[in-house]
Amino acid sequence: MNEVEAKTLESADIMRVMELLPHRYPFLMIDRIVDIDGDNSGVGVKNVTINEPHFQGHFPGQPVMPGVLLIEAMAQTAGAICINARHKNGAPSLVYFMTIDKCKFRKPVVPGDQVRFHVKKIRNRATIWKFEAVALVDGRKVAEAEISAMLVDSDAAN
Repeated sequence: MNEVEAKTLESADIMRVMELLPHRYPFLMIDRIVDIDGDNSGVGVKNVTINEPHFQGHFPGQPVMPGVLLIEAMAQTAGAICINARHKNGAPSLVYFMTIDKCKFRKPVVPGDQVRFHVKKIRNRATIWKFEAVALVDGRKVAEAEISAMLVDSDAAN
């Protein structure tokens, strides 16, 4: 590809995300994925709303999105871009979350925020993938982690 040619980045709306991932409400943590570059990187988007069930108890009068759900959204973003790259047509894989490293929470995420989960592949070997992930709200880092997962063909999981 020469310098003049621009690389076309993919995106996945909510319907495509639901084709890629087995998660459903209330555990589907991303609304769409933009700027997908093969299995190298992508940006998951989550619109945080007050009607999400975890806000009833976390915390009444001071709603804060649980950090573990931010990490789950990072993992869902990474898993979806891997599956999208591997299975354009055909049976999707399952993604099993394996590790969380270097995790830090920097600022609370509250209803009304839009979180953008920037994930970038560090490496992959066979069926194991490792990503660095950063969650941003209005361009400010709210959380970060390195995550790894294993992709397994859905027939092999049974």
